[in-house]
Amino acid sequence: MVDVKDGKILRIRPVRYYEKYSRDEVKPWVMHARGKTFAPSDKTLIPPISLAYKKRVYSPARILYPLKRVDFDPSGAPGSTGPGGRNTQNRGISKFERISWDEALDIIANEMLRIKETYGPTAILYQSDQHGETKVVHGPHGCGRRLLRLFGGYTLQVRNPDSWEGWTWGAKHVWGMQPVGQQVPQTNLIWDISKNAELLLFWGCDQETTTWGWGGQLVSRLSYWWSELGIKQIYIAPDCNYAAAIHADKWIPILPNTDAALYLAIAYHWFKNGTYDKEYLETHAVGVEQFEDYVMGRTDGQPKSPEWAAPITGVPARVIKALAEEWASKRTTVVIGNGGPGIRGPYSHEPARLQVLCLAMQGLGKPGCNQAKMIEWGLTNDIKQMSQPAPAVLLSLWPAYTGG
Repeated sequence: MVDVKDGKILRIRPVRYYEKYSRDEVKPWVMHARGKTFAPSDKTLIPPISLAYKKRVYSPARILYPLKRVDFDPSGAPGSTGPGGRNTQNRGISKFERISWDEALDIIANEMLRIKETYGPTAILYQSDQHGETKVVHGPHGCGRRLLRLFGGYTLQVRNPDSWEGWTWGAKHVWGMQPVGQQVPQTNLIWDISKNAELLLFWGCDQETTTWGWGGQLVSRLSYWWSELGIKQIYIAPDCNYAAAIHADKWIPILPNTDAALYLAIAYHWFKNGTYDKEYLETHAVGVEQFEDYVMGRTDGQPKSPEWAAPITGVPARVIKALAEEWASKRTTVVIGNGGPGIRGPYSHEPARLQVLCLAMQGLGKPGCNQAKMIEWGLTNDIKQMSQPAPAVLLSLWPAYTGG
């Protein structure tokens, strides 16, 4: 909610759901688990960065008007120099001058027409980056894409899917799971965790800060509630992040980008001690024998034991064994915030696929045994992506990304 007076922002504040309608009219969802109740708050839990957005609007560093290089004449021929030329050689050198919005619009429109008539519409490159400010109204990605589709076409540049790179190129080839390789459906996993899980492994996940751009602070409330329900929380990350500092029953520091070795050592301990769900693998997986041969060292002569993984990961072998035994003995859900840097490196497909294999070894999909996300609940227009109880109306960011 933005309060405005005389065209100026006074403050940004949460929306209160019951200012106009009563709770009985809204009928909010409620979760009951282990004799306790969890309900949505009476207001939006927008993050501090949203509440402080007024400072960005009125920042002295903000560019308020269109600017043009003083020696750039848009009527000049491509490659022209001197007075009346485009003087591209002076980019980054010459100064700028303020121009009107009408002049800026004319320059852009004329350049688009010139490029299209000379080279065709696909000569226009649109840098529709996957990451932005996530606005639903006038989404920065979608508006341009829609305009250029109506214009006759364009060339789209999108970065590597580096929010989900490991899941896309690793996990997806193990268990499918469109669109990005993370568990689908996520439907009601929050309730499943609350009712059935005994252990949560937050792997490279900081739901106290990372989710601010996507889901507000609901996940913070949930994390406190899970502690209240007696669900143990273990955080595995190189840094003792904000969520770990607040919620962790145990923090296991690990050297950056060595998670694959840790997963392999956990699988080794399970294979060696028989503490995995053999019946599940017999009916839900193929290639288990080959994976076991690799983990136990029969393939390459190197057993992937906790002692082998300890110097690689920086996690002592006794801690790896204890983690493997804790995971195997409890109904465990792995919780991700997409995965952080550990899922975005050059070989991030390995920890992604190995996490899925470890989940399978403990009966993926059984009550309390899943992969849950703390972020992007509203990214796609698919109810299967919603971990919390489904809303009556699904608000999707997808049109803002695609212009659809």
